Amino acid sequence: MEIGWLESGEEIKEELTKIRRRFHQYPELGYEEKRTSETIAKLLTELGLEVQKGVAKTGVVALLRGKEAGKTIAIRGDMDALPLQEVSDKPYKSTTAGKMHACGHDAHMTYVIGAAKILKKYQARLKGNVKFIFQPAEESIGGAKPMIEEGVLENPKVEAILGGHVWPDTPAGSIEVLNGPVMASTGQLYLEIHGKGGHAARPHENVDPILIGQEILQRLQVLSSRMIDPLENSVISICSFQAGETYNVMPEKAVLMGTIRTLNNELRLEIPEKIEKIIENVTNYYGAEYSLNITHLYPATINDENFTMFASASAKELLGKAKVLQGNKPSMAGEDFAFYLEKVPGTFLRIGNYNEEQGLVYNLHNPHFDIDEEQLGKISALYAKIAMDFLAE
Repeated sequence: MEIGWLESGEEIKEELTKIRRRFHQYPELGYEEKRTSETIAKLLTELGLEVQKGVAKTGVVALLRGKEAGKTIAIRGDMDALPLQEVSDKPYKSTTAGKMHACGHDAHMTYVIGAAKILKKYQARLKGNVKFIFQPAEESIGGAKPMIEEGVLENPKVEAILGGHVWPDTPAGSIEVLNGPVMASTGQLYLEIHGKGGHAARPHENVDPILIGQEILQRLQVLSSRMIDPLENSVISICSFQAGETYNVMPEKAVLMGTIRTLNNELRLEIPEKIEKIIENVTNYYGAEYSLNITHLYPATINDENFTMFASASAKELLGKAKVLQGNKPSMAGEDFAFYLEKVPGTFLRIGNYNEEQGLVYNLHNPHFDIDEEQLGKISALYAKIAMDFLAE
């Protein structure tokens, strides 16, 4: 007897809508997701899954064991919201000032819960295990790595992982798959330039950290365009430049802050050395000193080609070929799902969310952002089908 995946998703769509709206109304920031994790744990315990709370502080992991032994696949949903004031007249808008699910994590959690509900329904036909990972702090310092360190990919050992993100550029009702790099690595740059302050009318007696910072900023753009292979994607953006307090005093210090991104994890480790060489040369020339701190945050998110092709085939069976788009344009945004993909094969899907008729035209991290609730059951069914198809192999 064939499984009615889409019918199963449609049956629980109304329930999933209520769950998603509850998450949306009560957003919590990274490592503060106590109410969120309690809600998730309660729903999955009532479903009869083996539930572990408090993983990496506020994370939740649930296990569904099939009737037959076999492989284990994980499905991940992130839980945290953003420090953003929502602009909405919807009845389910955020009830917490300055906090909002503006990146779709409320939907991500709901997809995974929906997949758990559907797979529980077909547990008797499940060969192997499914782990449902609800992860904190994707938007801040990253909850994936500590969850891995606390063993979410073990006992039983995970052999593949599935994740996804609502995507404002992709039409609602469709998904987009990419082979290889899908999201960039991320890093933070913090630079202090220590010059010599003094009267602005006597610049020759001073060492101007503003001038030095401006020259460094320009040369960093040359780094991307002339010192890195043009076939490699990289971004170095200085987003903060702070110096001085008044109009006629040359300051002692300038502070520059920025971000470093690339789709190549080897290049990610090479760029800081190139950056420091530029800074060292410029500051030496002007007689200034500097202190530099570059922090690596997330590696590039690189989909496994074989598993991505497998997931794409399952999706085409469920949604139809026209609704499964082959992407070719990675994003320079970052995503800590990358840490899972360093350990096990997997794929990170883009879930279409653009729907002009519903007014769903806003980008991620926008105060007007919302998700297409009509897709909740369908994407839950998609996750469930991919998981079961993988275990059946």
